[in-house]
Formats: sequence, C-alpha cells, structure tokens
Amino acid sequence: MNWKNVNWDNINYAVLVVGTLLIALILSTLLRKALSLFITKYSKKLNANPTNFSFLKNSVSFIIYSSAIIFIFIKIPYLKTLGTAMFAGAGILVAIIGLASQKAFTNIFSGLFILIFKPFRIEDIIEFGSNQMGVVEEITLRHTIIRNYENRRIIVPNSLISDEIIINSSIADEKIRKHIEFGISYDSSIDKAIDIIQDEAKKHPYFIDVRNKQEKKEGVPAVVVRVIGHLDFAINLKAYVWTKNNDDAFVLKCDLLKSVKERFDKEGIEIPFPYRTIVYKKDIEKEKAIEK
Repeated sequence: MNWKNVNWDNINYAVLVVGTLLIALILSTLLRKALSLFITKYSKKLNANPTNFSFLKNSVSFIIYSSAIIFIFIKIPYLKTLGTAMFAGAGILVAIIGLASQKAFTNIFSGLFILIFKPFRIEDIIEFGSNQMGVVEEITLRHTIIRNYENRRIIVPNSLISDEIIINSSIADEKIRKHIEFGISYDSSIDKAIDIIQDEAKKHPYFIDVRNKQEKKEGVPAVVVRVIGHLDFAINLKAYVWTKNNDDAFVLKCDLLKSVKERFDKEGIEIPFPYRTIVYKKDIEKEKAIEK
C-alpha cells in the first residue's frame, strides 16, 4: 500500500465525525441517567414538581446531537461550503423543512405549552379522549407517555393531547366525591335503605368525613343519599361518598356495591329487576275460541 496516496484529510474528517457523534452519545446517556437519578431522588425531598426536570431530561439528547451536527458542519470544509450553499437557497430549504417537520414542531411547541401552563404534571391521574385514563409518566419533546390501569403505556403526541378536554384528578385537590347509585323496589322502605347505605359507607376504611364543625353541629349527614328518580321498576338512590383519591374511590365503590347488597338481603330491602310478561299468540287464539 502506498501511504503517500492516502488522503489523510478524509480520514481525519471521518475520525472527527465518528468521534464527535460517539462523544455526543456518551454525554447524552450520562446526562440523562444523572438527571433521572436527580429527579427520582431529590424532587420529593425538595418538594419540587418533577415535570420540569423530566422535560429537561428529554430535551438533553436533542440539544447535544444538534450541537454535535453543527460542530461537524463547521469543522469540515466541504460541509461548511454545503451549509453556505444551503443558506443561499434558504427560502426553498425553509419551505421544504417547514412542510416536512410541521407536525414535529407542533408537538415540540405543544410540549412547551404543557410545561408552561401545566394542565397536567408527572404522576397526575388524567382522563382524556374516549375514556382513556392513567397516570402521566413522561413528557418528552414529541409525546406524553401515560400508564393506564392495565399497566400499558399510551403514547400520545403532544399536539393531540393539548387539544383534548382533560379531566385531571390530581391538579389541585385529590379528594373525590364518588357517586354510587342503588335501585330499590317500590315496596321497600326508602328511609331504611338510606340508613343502610350511610352506615356501610361510614364503616369503609377509605371513607373520609369532609364536614366542618358547623355542618356537624347542624346535623348535616356525613354521607348524603338522595332519591334521584322513579324508574319503571325501581326507585333510584344516589350516595355521595368522599374519599382520598381516584384509586381509593374505585375500590370504595366496588366494596359498597357488595356490602350494601348483602345488608339489603339481610334486612329485607329488595333490589328489583325488570319483569316481562310473555303472551303466546296460540294461547290468545285458544281463549277466543273458548269464549265463542
């Protein structure tokens, strides 16, 4: 091999590109791990919202790789000349890039708006779209990751979730007033049914009493139960039960549906079901024949 004919400049440039990208990869990985450790370990100790730190962690890779590419363009003469030519035709280039990356930039700006206005934060329980519900895990430059109650991850582009109507169960006050409905027959005692529902709700470990001193003095019930409708075959009752958070509210509802049903059975309160009378055409014809 004739070493004199080797183009050392090209080799140097190749080493520069590979070395720069390798350094960018190592630096990005280390910084992301360091920030993840900081978020996990210190956000609770400092009583700080982890949302801002998480967004910064997910922006690190983008910033480092962008800086690496700019450095490579500056250091390699051919790429520098190419960059100058590209800037000369910047109008066409901007139009092409703008069309190609419109959705990407929309997601980035939507992510920034989520970070600034905070309609939801990391660890918030939110409901959105067609009854999708879960805990916010990550907010990246492009998308938001939500862990649903089947332990699956829902990955939603920031631009889409920004346009959704969001029910946030954690944004200000995590307490939930759970509405639980019961149906009783017209022959059953409404007052007795209400007493049973209130008693079972107050016994539940997840129930909380939100009444103030004045309300307690005035005899306002800890669990309000109201008659909300006379249905075709039942009287409908609705109980308003307070609990600590969304997860406890789900468990409390399931438990009360069971315990109240058992108490109703013991104390003679009927939970009705629809009755249907079926008349056969042949029987009608027989009755008509007998009448004749």
